[in-house]
Amino acid sequence: MELRADSTPASAAPLLDVRGVARSFGGVAALKGVSFGVLPGQIKAVIGPNGAGKTTLFNAISGLLTPDTGEVRYRGESILGLRPYQIAQRGISRTFQNLSLFPNMTVGENVMVGRHCRTRAGVLSAVLRTPLYRREERAVRSAATAMLEFVGLPDRAASTIASLSFGQRRLVELARALATEPTLLLLDEPASGLNTKETEDLAQVIRRIRDQGVTILLVEHDMSLVMEISDSILVLSYGEPIADGDPATIRNDPQVISIYLGGDFGSAEH
Repeated sequence: MELRADSTPASAAPLLDVRGVARSFGGVAALKGVSFGVLPGQIKAVIGPNGAGKTTLFNAISGLLTPDTGEVRYRGESILGLRPYQIAQRGISRTFQNLSLFPNMTVGENVMVGRHCRTRAGVLSAVLRTPLYRREERAVRSAATAMLEFVGLPDRAASTIASLSFGQRRLVELARALATEPTLLLLDEPASGLNTKETEDLAQVIRRIRDQGVTILLVEHDMSLVMEISDSILVLSYGEPIADGDPATIRNDPQVISIYLGGDFGSAEH
């Protein structure tokens, strides 16, 4: 399987550049001037307690909401105001903390949905079943099969969503995101609900995705997973960034230790 590779050297400008992003809901500030960058080829994690603003940040990047102030730039160009499908077409894809699969579709059809942002045939072509539509439909089906094989579900294209375990459903959503041919993949709590073995398998898949040239930004509560796979970690607290650095730096940061004291942060060292 070949994903869209990013040939930009890691020493270049950030692939994603977030500057001064703020967002409030009913007078409550969910994000307060968040700034950070994601370099090409990185696995960067965003961590923080519940309510820190992590998912709001993802929604601002992926176009589900517009920041009150600030800038989001991708490949040097602003993506503020673009619709989610336009952002996906530019090379940013995401998964969600709460699974958003279509239960009445097969596994393969769910993955094919992600691929359609790369097709050119319109509604009329589909109705008339033009040669372009038929060619693209074959390509979409082939790509979906390849993505399912990549995430470890090679024989489940015809299965129903209901027949899968929760961990397998997570992989289907990941395969659908990969079907958009992203350069930047946003993973929102990818290990949520997974057991230890499934989380270990997920770590391997995430590394393989990065090795295919896809930059990854993830929100995650599982500190063991974060410390194992991340090149860089951004820590949010009450909508504000309090630390940004490599895993060793974050693990020893006094503010971060204070926030996670009594939680699961310390276990990440074991």
